[in-house]
Parts: sequence; structure tokens; C-alpha cells
Amino acid sequence: MKIKVIIADDNSFIREGMKIILNTYDEFDVLDTVNDGKEAFNYCKNHDVDVALLDVRMPNMNGVEATKLIAEQTKTKPLILTTFDDDEFIIDAIKNGAKGYLLKNNDPEQIRDAIKSVYNGNTVMQDIVLEKIKSNLQDNKVIELKIDKTLFTERELDIMALIAKGQSNKEISKTLFISEGTIANYISSILGKTGLEHRTQIAIYYLTGKISR
Repeated sequence: MKIKVIIADDNSFIREGMKIILNTYDEFDVLDTVNDGKEAFNYCKNHDVDVALLDVRMPNMNGVEATKLIAEQTKTKPLILTTFDDDEFIIDAIKNGAKGYLLKNNDPEQIRDAIKSVYNGNTVMQDIVLEKIKSNLQDNKVIELKIDKTLFTERELDIMALIAKGQSNKEISKTLFISEGTIANYISSILGKTGLEHRTQIAIYYLTGKISR
């Protein structure tokens, strides 16, 4: 069974180019290409679409706004595919339900693998995107957390926040004045409570309140 995909981008050259690339892979069926987020949402609402590739900066409705509607009102999984200078939208896109955030300059094989991974229920975050998230947190931008704080102790929440900022156990030890061994125990507790497997997943969970694998 092929993965049914649509592509939303207001640049026709990029839009059609991506369609040609994806159609070279047997596992994809590119159903349509659209010009903006509103068209993408309407298409997903009226058709059976597995993954929607969304640009961020589009007229009428941008990719972040479309992501929210698609995630809330359809079964389609939104995947942001955009340019490096759209990084201010990263956290909003993730909060709105984006299942991935990739840059357009990736190799076609990486984009293919990302679509397949998102289709299979995973969340895909490129390393450079995670670095942008950490940078935003370090700039002390206000982040409205969606996690269930009642599940965790205050110390666990402190450690999760520092992990999301990209700090290592050694750096967290210096920040909180506790041993690295104690920090490792706290991280084990966090992983146990959430069912997550590693630090990157903790960072995404802390920002979005969603368990992603």
C-alpha cells in the first residue's frame, strides 16, 4: 500500500519539483499539490491523505496554522518542510501537532525516510531543528508547557527543562549543584514515567507534552 501524500507550497517550482522527486519512489502516491495552508487543510478534510508536506510561509493560511487544523480535524499527519530562516516557527509548529520539521535542502532520501517515519507514527526532528529549539529556550523565550506536571517532582521538571536547553549531565550538575549520578537517577525516573528512551525524546516531550518515538 502506497503512502498518500500532498504537497503544500506557494512556490510552484519547489512544489512540482518535490512531486517529481517523490514520484520516483514506489512507496509514495502524490495525490495533489496545493498553493497554501487553507487549500491543504480543505484537501485533507475531504480526502484520505496520510502525510501532508507543508511549507511555513504561504498566503491565506501559513503552514503552522494549517498544521493545527489538520492535526485536530483530520487523520493526516503534518510534516513541515521549510527553509532555514523559518526557525521562529519551529516551536509553534511542534505545539500545533507537526509530526516532523525538516529543511528543504535535505537529500531526497532523507525526505523520503522522514515521510515514511512520520507515516509509521514517529516524530522526526532534524538535529539542526533541535538546536534551534534549544537556542530559543536559552534566549528565555516564553514557552507554555503542555506536559502533566503532576507526574513529576520539581527536581525532575528542572532537569527536563535543562535537557530541553541542550545541557549535558555535567552541565546540569553544575547548574543544580547535585551529582551526575543523582541526575542519571532522575533521568531514569523520567524515562520510566514516560516510556521514552533517550534525551532527545525528553526534550520534545517537555516542549509539546506528546510522547514521540
